[in-house]
Amino acid sequence: MTADLHDWALEPREAIALQKRLASRLEAADRLPREGHRPEVERIAGVDIGFEDGGAITRAAVVLLAWPGLAVLEEVVHREPTRFPYVPGLLAFRELPAALAAFSQLLRRPDLVMVDGQGIAHPRRLGIAAHLGLWLDLPTLGIAKKRLCGRHGEVPDTRGDWTPLLDGDEVIGAVLRSRVGVKPVYVSPGHRLSLASAVEWTLACLGRTKLPEPTRLADRLASRRGRKSGSGQT
Repeated sequence: MTADLHDWALEPREAIALQKRLASRLEAADRLPREGHRPEVERIAGVDIGFEDGGAITRAAVVLLAWPGLAVLEEVVHREPTRFPYVPGLLAFRELPAALAAFSQLLRRPDLVMVDGQGIAHPRRLGIAAHLGLWLDLPTLGIAKKRLCGRHGEVPDTRGDWTPLLDGDEVIGAVLRSRVGVKPVYVSPGHRLSLASAVEWTLACLGRTKLPEPTRLADRLASRRGRKSGSGQT
């Protein structure tokens, strides 16, 4: 991780002002590790956040996978008290402290991070995936199950088809049909990744479900459907 970007002990109005400032620091161009002209990605992380005890405990799950092949290299679950209220649009301030603690326990650094949540498809262009990218100084993208903002047309019912997610005239993401016959997912770049690459990596990591494997596995751990029940690594 990079040096601390900011304090987490903020009031909601302060958090909103901070989001507006941090959004200007995002990089929209691809900055993946490269070997010549080709991306040289070896490890992809998936991250998701769950809660326990009626929201009193934040449960952050990070799964590190090998690329290609998507074999699981490491799993970390970190639990800590929840310190920020639930405020739509400010979930990063509620969820990221635990996620960052989980990332600090990884033995290997990912090259790309997929987050169950929004990237720039956010009213202030700083969803949790984008915010996490700034903290980790890594390329990130968000894959969300629901729309937070923007509008879009119908998505063809063919795997891999997508339609732009628009806020005014600005394209802020892609509404992607990741599986035929089920609701699409909302893909948006976070930091150091283009929209085209965000869609490409999402499709490349799909298995048999609507979610790409990194966030699907992280979702299982965060919701306690996975193997691990406490903090630690495999």
